[in-house]
Amino acid sequence: MNNRKKRIDWQSKKLIALPLSAALAITLTAAGCSSTNTASSSPSTKGTETKSTDASTPKAATSSGGPVTIDFWFPWGGDYQKDFKATVVDVFEKQHPNIKVKMTFVETTGQTQASDKLLTAIAGGNPPDVALFDRFLIGSWAAKGSLTDLSGYVKSSGISPDDYYKGLWAETVYKDKVYALPWGTDNRGMFYNKTLMKEAGLDPNKPPTTIAELDQMAEKIFKKGSNGKYSQIGFIPWMNQGYLFTHAWNFGGKWEDSSHNLTPNDPQNVKALAWMADYAKKYDIGNLTSFSDAMGQTGMNPFWTGKVGFEFDGNWILNDLAKYKLNFDWGVAPMPVADGAKPTTWAGGWSYVIPKGSKHEKEAWEFVKFVAHKEGTLLYAKRPKAGNDITAMPQVNEELKLSENPNLKVFLDLMPGAYTRPVSPVGAFLWNESIRVQDLAIHGKGDAKTLLDEVKKNVDTELAKVGN
Repeated sequence: MNNRKKRIDWQSKKLIALPLSAALAITLTAAGCSSTNTASSSPSTKGTETKSTDASTPKAATSSGGPVTIDFWFPWGGDYQKDFKATVVDVFEKQHPNIKVKMTFVETTGQTQASDKLLTAIAGGNPPDVALFDRFLIGSWAAKGSLTDLSGYVKSSGISPDDYYKGLWAETVYKDKVYALPWGTDNRGMFYNKTLMKEAGLDPNKPPTTIAELDQMAEKIFKKGSNGKYSQIGFIPWMNQGYLFTHAWNFGGKWEDSSHNLTPNDPQNVKALAWMADYAKKYDIGNLTSFSDAMGQTGMNPFWTGKVGFEFDGNWILNDLAKYKLNFDWGVAPMPVADGAKPTTWAGGWSYVIPKGSKHEKEAWEFVKFVAHKEGTLLYAKRPKAGNDITAMPQVNEELKLSENPNLKVFLDLMPGAYTRPVSPVGAFLWNESIRVQDLAIHGKGDAKTLLDEVKKNVDTELAKVGN
């Protein structure tokens, strides 16, 4: 879930004046899903749980005749461990008296949602039995042989791909083998400031539906103070979830073809990047950076300051509403798209995997099957702090009546057709490359087509290295 996935704060995610080194460091965040992070506000990985012993410490042998203890690694801080144990693990253990679950907090590495400790434990032959895992990483880790193929377990259990949103299930499959079960998810939409629209002479009840309309309305909202700096802005394409991936899909572009060949230099992707660069040039990247820095000092998501007309962001920021008393009217709508295109979105989120080499694979599967299918998903989704989380299972979302929240309904309605990032050994590399050229383009250091042609060449080179 976006809400559940680890997220860095918005100041870290913004790319307005991000130097190349920092842009590369962002890699898998948010987006990741983030979701990111990503509902109630996603828990930080710098939680208060007491860390376990080093990941390389051998597991204690199970006493003869006693229950099997499986080690479950997770990267979320905050109240996750307490809430998950009380709502899901305790119920699982009661139903499976032969299995005990040891929850172990293991932080992710840097600003990514991957864990070097997990990879080291797998390589050393002493991995945990289960891990909470960013779905976006499944392709690259499966290609390295780091995850257990769950296809046989899934088939014998009667679990169907149709139990989950189509795109989310696709993220768990690499070369026709299933390596995870989806759990939470998130997606992106447009938040719009009705008060600023009205002040600009726009109909606050008719947000933009096309990119051309967005450009026209945003232009009317930009306003400068006496010092020549922006006192309010209409729209900044790269703010928050405004990644090149986001805009490429809104422009009708694609990141892979029907044969799963990566297509970063798709003509519509090029148009999207050129459009982002045009904003930087028209509204002055330096002035936009100054505005962004000022927003960063508030500690708030920039949209909630009331000084941003339109912003692309995820369902998880709806949870921020509990923190602030807003003095303006706002709404949520699908992100504007190219003329003639249907509204779309893209989703990130988390899954449960069994790392390669698990000592208790069968028991681990029983746990994964429970927590990531209907019963466990519903148990956790019903906790009081669930906020605006979206689960990976449409049936559960319907049972929870999430669509009765009109703002969340906007995101839910987009889920059936939500895009997900390509499942590829170089999926993370492609994401990093998109961030790199996005930064170059908005700073006027290369034209869109040349930059994305370079990404295509670099991605193909990396694929050749891994033999795919």
